[in-house]
Amino acid sequence: MGGNTGVVVVGGGYAGVMAANRLARAEGVEVTLVNARAEFVQRIRLHQVAAGTHEAVVEYRKVLSEKVRLVVDSVMEIDARGRVLRTEKGVIGYDYLVYAVGSGAAGQQAPGVREFAYPLASLEEAREVRTALEAAPDARVAVVGGGATGIEIAAELAEQGRRVTLICGGVLNPYLHEKGRETIRERLVGLGVTVLDEAKAAEVTETSVRLADGTLIPSQITVWTAGFSVPDLALRSGLSTDATGRLITDDTLTSIDDEHIVAAGDAAAPKDASYRMGCQSAVQLGPQAAETVLSRIAGTQPAPIHVAFAGQCLSLGRRTGVFQISERDDTAKASHLRGRTGGVVKEFICRSTVWQLAFEARKAGKSKNSKGQGEKPKDSHRQQPVAAH
Repeated sequence: MGGNTGVVVVGGGYAGVMAANRLARAEGVEVTLVNARAEFVQRIRLHQVAAGTHEAVVEYRKVLSEKVRLVVDSVMEIDARGRVLRTEKGVIGYDYLVYAVGSGAAGQQAPGVREFAYPLASLEEAREVRTALEAAPDARVAVVGGGATGIEIAAELAEQGRRVTLICGGVLNPYLHEKGRETIRERLVGLGVTVLDEAKAAEVTETSVRLADGTLIPSQITVWTAGFSVPDLALRSGLSTDATGRLITDDTLTSIDDEHIVAAGDAAAPKDASYRMGCQSAVQLGPQAAETVLSRIAGTQPAPIHVAFAGQCLSLGRRTGVFQISERDDTAKASHLRGRTGGVVKEFICRSTVWQLAFEARKAGKSKNSKGQGEKPKDSHRQQPVAAH
């Protein structure tokens, strides 16, 4: 790495790409992004991949600064003492590490889930759902999980004429205000979706889902969207994690174990803060993680993080959606956009998130900063919130 400071970002999702692009602005910093895939995945479009209406991948050259070195590899272990990553293909050294490994489907203990249900938290999983649906055009579908992903895939499939049952497990998307919830329920029912509130899936078989009260729901294809978990890389590397496996940090996103490790996105557990998982928090935490690294390189005190929310957008088919407006602290308001307007807003959000990554990449590529590493751009810690999941 010569005389430069080497920063490695692990994970090429929303937070990782934003962090890498922000780091690339600084002089004297060499940035490497390590990701298992050679393409960027728009996770907020995975329900469209499953339904066959979008591919949800973007070439990294369109969203990643030309100053960032992309390494397609999987990290197996973090050696914090030696500042080395052990990967499937070898080892990668670092001076500072940004831990942005994201999240995946939550592990499920209910009988039959692993054998017969299709999770929907990664591109591969979404493609498997699509393959199963294409092979069985008349199959009944049960979607387990009444959160944003469950609602979106249920609406997408019902709009295509599928017979869909949505098993919520509790209240339909508890994040929403009651008014927004009723709007979504009306749309789902209008599409023919059977919405089961407070119904819990107890077992999945090849042809049905058995509820906790013994009711059998016919289902030849069961899509499982009930919750997210994070990779166990930090845990198996001996770093401090919370109960869900997220890396525990202070209020600057710095690991409580090692000031050379900074976290961002779904896999970060900041002190005294609990942010909803999703790209809305990720695109804000990514740049702030980068600023923390740059401050530490410069020998200055990093600023505490701040995340401001705008709401939650959900698509309800290709032309309709809901934008649930929230307070900046992520508390849902009574007001929301609906119908065609909500659908337009959701599609704009999906596109603008990619534009946001590309904009940060271009700023890094054109940076003329000559004041040295650690200088903060004027918009530091003021990333605009994106109203998505």
